Amino acid sequence: MTQEAVTLLQNKRIVLAVTGSIAAYKAADLASKLTQAGALVDVILTQAAEHFVTALTFQSVTGRPVYTNLWQNDSSGALPTHIAHVGLAESADLLMVAPATANTLAKLAHGLADDLLSVTALAARCPLIVAPAMDGSMYQHAATQANVSTLRQRGVTIIEPETGRFASGLVGQGRLPDTAALIGHIRVALGHGGILAGKKVIVTAGGTREAIDPVRFITNRSSGKQGYALAQAALDAGAAVTLVTASDLPAPVGAQVISVSSAEHMQQVVLDHLATADALMMAAAVADFRPQTRAAQKIKKQDDSDDAPVIVLSRTPDILMSVKEKRAALGHPKVVVGFAAESEHLLSHARAKLERKGLDLLIANDITAPDAGFEVDTNRVVILGADGSQTPLALATKTRIAEAIIERVAGLLP
Repeated sequence: MTQEAVTLLQNKRIVLAVTGSIAAYKAADLASKLTQAGALVDVILTQAAEHFVTALTFQSVTGRPVYTNLWQNDSSGALPTHIAHVGLAESADLLMVAPATANTLAKLAHGLADDLLSVTALAARCPLIVAPAMDGSMYQHAATQANVSTLRQRGVTIIEPETGRFASGLVGQGRLPDTAALIGHIRVALGHGGILAGKKVIVTAGGTREAIDPVRFITNRSSGKQGYALAQAALDAGAAVTLVTASDLPAPVGAQVISVSSAEHMQQVVLDHLATADALMMAAAVADFRPQTRAAQKIKKQDDSDDAPVIVLSRTPDILMSVKEKRAALGHPKVVVGFAAESEHLLSHARAKLERKGLDLLIANDITAPDAGFEVDTNRVVILGADGSQTPLALATKTRIAEAIIERVAGLLP
């Protein structure tokens, strides 16, 4: 799958150091996806790594020179100086070691400087992320854990290895996470000083489910994609994000994820987190109605009757109205954003909702458009402001729509 361009990664210089683990083959995909996303990726291969992968592989996917030798000078002009370890360290926005062997962890923890990677790590002043990967019980060994602890104390981000089957056939903790997770950690590190740094944001996502019986429920077509894009955009901007979700999409790395089911459940979680939130973005498609009663057992079809059960509906709680009341007492969140998915009279219905619920911004979209709204990767919206402003956003990916919304939210926060 092609990696979508990531605004945060555009022209960021990332040094990817690959060490001698069988998981080195995964690093080639990471280098490729980072390059597709817009990053400038300089790869360091240790001598042991070259037993598993080749410099040509990484040069092919990044389009940049690959560095394998401490005594190697750079004549390509890609670095600020011809001394490779100095140039790599000085130019880097981020240094990532993936996979990192037990030997590499020991070198980094003890400040050894006997190869290009270890010397570059000592010279670098950028964030350092280390993703250990090793077979057997090596990761759990006391020496390895002590080295990991030392690195953490110095501010190094350690990506915990996953549990699974090793190349040896054994099962344990030591597998390198997949590319998406690794890129997620990179985004958290690079977004640290963004326009929402120090801010706490709540994002809701997905369509709530209102139970009829233990196996059936009422819901809607919302996939949760726009809410998840908002959560990722807020993380990229440096916010601490709580994602309250009724969707099962893969969660953005760095978000606190709270899974909910019903509108009532979502309301309780949102209200519980309001007091410390700077912004709330209610992107979830909350059901307006629920069965008045929930059957304790599965409703059975009667073979001797054509009658169907009658389901009486009642209103679900209005989360934004309850937020409006609590916000008046708390003074938080400072910014509340609502969403309106309409099939007719888009702007008049949206403006009325904004005013009725005391919102700062309302994002309105026409759900009848086949290329926008529910279940697709693109959207076309109008951002309405409490100040009377009206800003249309042309058809774009939900990622780009989310970034535009985050910029507006940041501009409203003190």
